[in-house]
Amino acid sequence: MVVQKFHYEASLAEYSNNLAAIALLKQHRPYLEMIPSLRRPDESVITIPLPIVRFRSTATTDSQAIRLPCDVAILMCDPEWKIKTGAEILVFIHRPHEDFSDLLGRWRQTQVSLDKDYEWLMPPRHSHILSEGANTIYPLFVIFGETSERIQRGLVGAELPFIMQTPELLLEENSDSYFSEIPPV
Repeated sequence: MVVQKFHYEASLAEYSNNLAAIALLKQHRPYLEMIPSLRRPDESVITIPLPIVRFRSTATTDSQAIRLPCDVAILMCDPEWKIKTGAEILVFIHRPHEDFSDLLGRWRQTQVSLDKDYEWLMPPRHSHILSEGANTIYPLFVIFGETSERIQRGLVGAELPFIMQTPELLLEENSDSYFSEIPPV
């Protein structure tokens, strides 16, 4: 089987929510431990779907904004001081018709892009938070049962962390809890 557009879109929509992003990180404990406060998840984790960064001006170039090739940026934020901490987790969701070199290439391109001084273009709710670039960026790959074994072997060989997801089950399990948090119109 081949990864369908639905798998990608459902996962992108799901992990755009910070509580779903935390649920994703629970599947890779070293990243879960980077969250400053699990008691205050709304103030500790900022998710940015299809993230954009702005590179700072230098003597020879003007500031420039680009969209990164990752799917979701998960930024950690100190809930007391309201500042972004040093760790940034970048989620790469396996896209339809994407082979290993394409998936790995997105991570490598992101590494090259973030090798400069940058700041995140934050969602409006978090625009007051200081958003300078990280000390360290960490990748997390989301693959599916339909993802080819070649991609799984490649991620294992490259020693890159990945999570196997089943979007249909993920959406069914979490839909009630997320929709109950949305205030009525």
